[in-house]
Amino acid sequence: MSLREFSITEKVSVGGKSPLLILAGPCVAESREICRQIAGKAIEICAKLGLQYVFKASFDKANRTSIKSFRGLGIERGMDILQSIKEEFGCPIVTDVHEPGQCARVARVADILQIPAFLCRQTDLLVAAASTGKTVNVKKGQFLAPDDMAQVVRKLESCDNQRIMLTERGSSFGYHNLVVDMRSLVIMRELGCPVVFDATHSVQKPGGQGSTSGGNREYVFPLARAAAAVGIDALFLETHPNPDKAMSDGPNSLKLDDLEVVLTKIKELHELNR
Repeated sequence: MSLREFSITEKVSVGGKSPLLILAGPCVAESREICRQIAGKAIEICAKLGLQYVFKASFDKANRTSIKSFRGLGIERGMDILQSIKEEFGCPIVTDVHEPGQCARVARVADILQIPAFLCRQTDLLVAAASTGKTVNVKKGQFLAPDDMAQVVRKLESCDNQRIMLTERGSSFGYHNLVVDMRSLVIMRELGCPVVFDATHSVQKPGGQGSTSGGNREYVFPLARAAAAVGIDALFLETHPNPDKAMSDGPNSLKLDDLEVVLTKIKELHELNR
């Protein structure tokens, strides 16, 4: 099946011969200030390198390990921050949706609705997201084989929406550990959808610190390089000025100061595959 190429906004596209797409930002929209700092830096780097950019942040993290963990600012305050980032910087927005009822509200701001890995088979959520007409990015569940995503694609296509992206973010490998099978990128791309590599969640250790998840951010760069060499259409990264102080997913987040070095190399490898 030929690989789709489609527009996310008037200026941003994915798949085919489109420039590499970068989806990057903090795990959760902690504050307007943090989001502005990250968006401003990431946009500057992507413009310098000739990469396309989408700002990523979650208004809510419904699957945090502990009931006491910070989930976010909620849909109204969180989406207000994302709207302000979109207006100030002129960049597209991607954020997670967890329930069908959230999709229409989120679609008023977000250009890409993202389905979390744990929810990738939830038919009502997939249909609600696809029915907005916006691009839908589905993260492959840690429990699924890559070819199982064909059924996910068919659910989305049933809503006459062809703007579908599929993300590899690691598979469960025993307890508190993930492993990336790079064949997954090839297999999912053969479904005709642009593929995304989630370089930061792939090094996560779910629940690995008891009440929080751990991670090995030192492996973000090596795995991102490997994925770019295999062939990807987009790269997903959680990045933060001070990952050790991040309110969610700090152990697997890339330090913002390291973003340019990582993206420079990834671009070189991506262009070898074009």
